Amino acid sequence: MSRVAGLDIGSRSIELAVVENGRVVHAARLPTTFSPAGQCRKLLEEIRADGLVATGYGRELAGKLGLGLPLRKVTEIKAHAAGAAHFFPAARTVLDIGGQDTKAIALLPGGRVARFEMNDRCAAGTGKFLEYSSSVFQMPVEEFGEFALRGTNPPTINSMCTVFAETEATSLMAEGAEPEDIALGLHRAIVLRTLSMLRRVGLTPPLVFVGGVANNPCVRALLAGELRLVPGESLLLPDEPDMTGAVGAALLGLE
Repeated sequence: MSRVAGLDIGSRSIELAVVENGRVVHAARLPTTFSPAGQCRKLLEEIRADGLVATGYGRELAGKLGLGLPLRKVTEIKAHAAGAAHFFPAARTVLDIGGQDTKAIALLPGGRVARFEMNDRCAAGTGKFLEYSSSVFQMPVEEFGEFALRGTNPPTINSMCTVFAETEATSLMAEGAEPEDIALGLHRAIVLRTLSMLRRVGLTPPLVFVGGVANNPCVRALLAGELRLVPGESLLLPDEPDMTGAVGAALLGLE
């Protein structure tokens, strides 16, 4: 096959990438909503491809769409590894923080997976945690990172449980802590949890940060600071970090 579509079915969004002869020729995204099958069909209805490779939280759904295309399913680990290595061939570690889970992946040369850690048992340390926390501050999650960057004295957030962290944040507000500082503390809690996963797989730079949370400027800044990484050199970010899994899935279909 020379033209393959990659479909990354996540809990918050669905990404589609079409790769032809190793080059991305089409990319699109829709929110998952309560009709992920309908959203997948919308994304696929106007594209031409010789085959489809599905990945992500909902990849099993692809087999029920009746698309009439050769279908392959791959794990998110393989898809993100392939996508990160495509954008940055020198990549040695990948961090993916999505809406539902977090993955730390150590890469071998060529983008092969050496080992990985995955947190998929609760929302702690994921985009869902940030989304839930931003609702406490009554602001869109897209603005939460910039807001947190205004903090200067972050309190320690002891709980990573989403519900208990909300209670802790509310208590800190009642004690008079600055909202920006609390927001920074919540972001720092996620980053510290992520660091332990990266260290368990053996962090080797350059680190490629992908997934929807990679768009959050506060998480990026804290990650670079804690790991002493230089953005653009040892900490790398694709132009569209949440498309990495879909691109990687399509590339695996070319093999």
